[in-house]
Formats: sequence, structure tokens, C-alpha cells
Amino acid sequence: MRRFLNYWLPVLVWMCLIFTASADSHSYQHSSRFFEPLLHWLFPSMSQPMVDNLHEFFRKCCHLAEYSIFSLLLWRAFSQPPGNWRVWSHPKVRRVILIVMLYASTDEFHQLFVPTRTSRVTDVLIDTAGGSLGLLALWLLQRCWKPKLQAQSVKL
Repeated sequence: MRRFLNYWLPVLVWMCLIFTASADSHSYQHSSRFFEPLLHWLFPSMSQPMVDNLHEFFRKCCHLAEYSIFSLLLWRAFSQPPGNWRVWSHPKVRRVILIVMLYASTDEFHQLFVPTRTSRVTDVLIDTAGGSLGLLALWLLQRCWKPKLQAQSVKL
């Protein structure tokens, strides 16, 4: 039970967060109430079409970030026991990306039933790309740390 709470509960909590973010209260109209006035305040001469484009770009970046975190939490859960997260295997990578893609698909399916939201295949692709970027960032960090960790173990 302790292992579940430590490794899988964060994954489930993050999935719930993603699900609630798909609800009406987080739709484009609601986020524009905060983001667009901020842009107008920072850049008073910016045209409305440019503000709309930046707002859309910001929302897509949020998709990338939330699914990057989701993939990292999944990677951590699949990499038990502690320290095993450094062991890369293609099956584990495929499993994480598949789960990210499936959950992103269910998220978009859920949005079909939310009146102010739209469901797009491109959002599934963006979310899956976010999950892939999260794993890529972890892999790159490990590649950078590996020589440093080996050097430290040689000194000891």
C-alpha cells in the first residue's frame, strides 16, 4: 500500500487535475479573462489578433507542460524501486507514451460533452508531444549527469 501511495497516487492525482482542467471553468473564454488583459497591460499597442494568437500559443504550451509532468510521473511509477528511473528501456518508454496518448484521447473525448470546449485531434498530438518532451528532457538530464556521477564515484 505504501508503494502505491508513493508512486501511483501522484499519477492519479495529476490525472484528476488534467480532467478538471478540461471542465468548463478552464475554457478559452475563462482563461482569456486573465491572460488577455495582462497582454494588453504589458503591450498596449498590440493588436487583438496578435493577443488571440499569443493566448492560443500560451494554452498549447500549458498542454505541453501538463502532459510532460504526467509522463514524468508515469515514468517514476513504472521505474520502481527508487533509483531505477535511470534505467532506460524502449518498452517502458512506449508504455508511458501510449498511456499519455490514450489519456489525452479520453481528455479530448470528455471535451465533446463540455458545451464551451472543442475536441481536436491536434490537441491529442500536442499532449502526446508534451509527454515525449518530458521523457526527452529526463533522458538528456541523465546523459548530462551520468559523467558527473561516474566521476564522483571514482573519487570516492
